[in-house]
Amino acid sequence: MQPAIARRAWTVYEPYHASGYFAPEMRQHLEATGLKGGWMCYFASRSAPMGAVTAPVVSAAFCYFHPAMVGRAIPDAWTFATPTDVIAARYAGADVMLRRLLDGQIDDDDLREAADLARAAAESTNLGGRALSTATAALEWPDEPHLVLWHAATVLREHRGDGHVAALISEGLDGLDALVTAAGAGKAPAELLRTARGWSADEWAAANDRLRERGLVSATGELTAVGQRIRDSLEVRTDALALAPWEHLGEQRTQLLLDRLGAVVERLTRAGEFPYPNPTGLPRPTDSPPAQDGDQ
Repeated sequence: MQPAIARRAWTVYEPYHASGYFAPEMRQHLEATGLKGGWMCYFASRSAPMGAVTAPVVSAAFCYFHPAMVGRAIPDAWTFATPTDVIAARYAGADVMLRRLLDGQIDDDDLREAADLARAAAESTNLGGRALSTATAALEWPDEPHLVLWHAATVLREHRGDGHVAALISEGLDGLDALVTAAGAGKAPAELLRTARGWSADEWAAANDRLRERGLVSATGELTAVGQRIRDSLEVRTDALALAPWEHLGEQRTQLLLDRLGAVVERLTRAGEFPYPNPTGLPRPTDSPPAQDGDQ
């Protein structure tokens, strides 16, 4: 199986999970625990499976965010709510959000089939050395299919993300470097990436200068040939590290999952719950390359 199928799968399961970061129901349930504001809800809800961890741990696991941005939310979040309460609120918010968005599809046989397939993929993930996905995978599985699917998508995206951070480190890039090169590669607008992850214009410019000295970007931020080769290598390695769940399913069942879940995600896209462009650089599933193409 070609590693690029892992990229194709990401474009399909990521919006199903990440719609929760934009839907009002998720924030309402998280703030009901005592958390204050959207970013505290975000950092606490993603990191809660790891326990009441410190800001440096969250910064390391999430990688791309300015440490000061994380520090404004963590560890204060744990004075307002316990990780157990935050996890419960997160899944309650996902339940209400998905019931609204899916409406008549909530008991659809296709969704049930997608949930079963996604769970099989998530349960086969190789978790060694992947702290965030390991902690998330250790949570108890929900009962209802739409939440089984959401939990599976969460495990799969954190599994891919942990592998991506490892790939960044292997290329000698930190989170800010990765954002600058992603902007240079045209994954998302530089200003969107910079502001969404809390970096100042001066910090961005300094990172661009560092990368220019390494020969990766031009003075105006475009990737050089060397930079493009590193980005290509990074993307291929990320896909390879995320391939195990899809090898477990096999090509036929993987394609079936993508077909079933893709129809659900298209509905979310039409509802405007997941924005394009977005800070993750995720393309629309219909805009993504075919499975044999290694580009993002």
